[in-house]
Amino acid sequence: MKIIYDGHEVGLTKTITKVIDILGEESIRTSPNHIIACKCNNSVKPLDYDIKDGDTVELIDLSMDDGIRVYIRGALFIMGQAFSELYSDLDIFVDFQLSNAMFCEIKNAEVTDEIINNVKKRMQEIIDKDLPIKKIVMSKDEAREFYKNHKSQNGSLQLENDDKSEVCIYSCNDYYNYFYGVMPLSTGYINIFDLQKYKNGFIVRYPNKSNPKELGEFKESKKFLAKLQEYDQIYKLMKVSTIQELNNEVRNGRSKELILTCEALQEKKIAELAEKIASQNGVKMVLIAGPSSSSKTTFAKKLGLQLKIKGLRPVTIGTDDYFVERDQTPRDENGEYDFETIDALDLDLFNDHLTRLINGETVNIPTFDFKTGTKHYYDDKKLHLENDQILIIEGIHCLNDKLTAKIPKENKFKIYISDLTVLNIDNFNRISTTDTRLIRRIVRDYNFRGYSAKETISRWPSVNRGENKNIFPYQEEADAMFNSSMVYELGVLAKYAKKLLREIKNDEPEYSEARRIITFLEYFEEIDETPIPNNSLLREFIGGSVFDY
Repeated sequence: MKIIYDGHEVGLTKTITKVIDILGEESIRTSPNHIIACKCNNSVKPLDYDIKDGDTVELIDLSMDDGIRVYIRGALFIMGQAFSELYSDLDIFVDFQLSNAMFCEIKNAEVTDEIINNVKKRMQEIIDKDLPIKKIVMSKDEAREFYKNHKSQNGSLQLENDDKSEVCIYSCNDYYNYFYGVMPLSTGYINIFDLQKYKNGFIVRYPNKSNPKELGEFKESKKFLAKLQEYDQIYKLMKVSTIQELNNEVRNGRSKELILTCEALQEKKIAELAEKIASQNGVKMVLIAGPSSSSKTTFAKKLGLQLKIKGLRPVTIGTDDYFVERDQTPRDENGEYDFETIDALDLDLFNDHLTRLINGETVNIPTFDFKTGTKHYYDDKKLHLENDQILIIEGIHCLNDKLTAKIPKENKFKIYISDLTVLNIDNFNRISTTDTRLIRRIVRDYNFRGYSAKETISRWPSVNRGENKNIFPYQEEADAMFNSSMVYELGVLAKYAKKLLREIKNDEPEYSEARRIITFLEYFEEIDETPIPNNSLLREFIGGSVFDY
C-alpha cells in the first residue's frame, strides 16, 4: 500500500492496520500542519480507518480544504457538547461562516458574557481530556427509537433519505450530535480555538489554512453580515431555514408558491437598488463585482431594466477590452502570464476613457484581441454618453478603487453580488456558499461551456485563489450588496449536478469532492423547474433564459 503526505510517499507497510498506526499517534499529533484525517482511494476517512493491501492513502492536514472542514466540525461538536452540559435548555443554531469563524445564535435566550465565558472554559476542559469522538451507525428503525428518546433531532433528516439504509451520529460521553462529514478522532485534536460574543450571537474561531498553528484573523465584515442576517431572517419567517423545512414545502405541494415568492423578493431587491442609484445625483457608472457563479451577468441585465424604468439608459463597458499589450502583461510566481491581477489592465487608458465619457466627450472603445495580445480600434465602437445614460461595468476588480482611481467617488456606485446561502442542513450543519456556487458552476459549465464536472472541480481551487486575492478583500468597499441566492435553488440544481458528479470515477482526484457534494444533495427533494420565470437569475445556469449571454 502507498501512504502519501504533502505530495511525497512517506511510508509503506504490508500489514493491514489503521491509518493512525502507520506514522504513530505522536507523529500525527505533532505534525507541522496538524494532520487530522486521511483520504483513502480518493474518499475522505477518519484516521482510525482500516486500510488494506493495495490502498492509496493521502494524509490530510489543516493546510487543505478537507482538513479545515474536519476541524470546524470538531470545534462545533465540542461547542455543542459544552452547551449541552452547562445549558441544556438553550437552543443553539449555527448560522453562517464569517472570517475564519462560524457565527452562531441562541434561539431562545440572550447571549451573555457569562454564558460565553462558561462555555469556552468547558470547551477547553473537554479538549484537555482528549475524549474520543465515536461514530455510531444505526439501522433506520434503531434511529427512529433513538430520536424518539432524545431531545435533539439533529441528523433525523437521514431518515428521509431513501439512498441511505443506515443512520450515523457522533457521540462523546453522553452527548450525541450529527455532523455531515468526517470528524476528528478525539476532542484533543481541536487544540486551537476561541469563543467570543459577537453582535446578537457568538463566533467559534479556528485556524486558517495558510497558518494552521494559530487562530485565523477575524476581520469584521459589517455589510456582509448584515446581508446574511437579512436573508436569514426572511427565510426563517418563511419557515424554510433548513433542508427539512424546504422538503416539507415541496412534499406539501407548495414549491411553485415558494419559487414565485423568492423571485418576487429578487425583483423587489433589484428595484430598490435601481431606486437608490437613480436618486443619487452625479452617479454616472455602476460597478459590479462578485465571485464566480454569482449570476452577475443576469443581475446586470435585470438591473439595467429597472434603471430604464427610472429614466436611465444603461450602457455596458467590459474591462476585458482594456488589457495591456501582451509584452507588458505581468507574470505570476511560476513565470506564467497573470491575467487576473489588476495590473494586467491598462488602468491609465481605462480611467482616461471613463473621465472623458463623464465629461461628455466621445471615445473610441478598444477591442482586445486575445490571440495577438493587442488592442484594436474600430469606428463602430465610438461611444458618447448622453445625459440620461449610465455606464454598467462588470469585472472582478470593480470594487477595487485602483481600477477607477481617477473617477470621483460621487460618480460611482459599487455593488457586491454573491450567492449568500443561508439554508442549513439542520441546526448544526450549514451549507457553504462556496459549495452552492460550485454546484451552479458545474451545471452551467456543462450546459453552456462544454466542461465536465471533473474539469470544473479541478479548476475550482484556482478560481477560489483568484477570488480570495481580487474580490473578497474589497467586498466591504461596496455601496450595496446583493444576495443572488434563492432558497429553492438546490432542489432544482440537485438533479442536474448529481448526474454530472456521478460520472467522476473513484480513481480520479476529483472523486472525493464529487462524493461529498452528492451526499448532501441527496437530502433534497427535487423541485420542478417549470414555474421558474424565464428572466430568473437561476436560468443563467439551467437554461431557458430570456436574456442573451
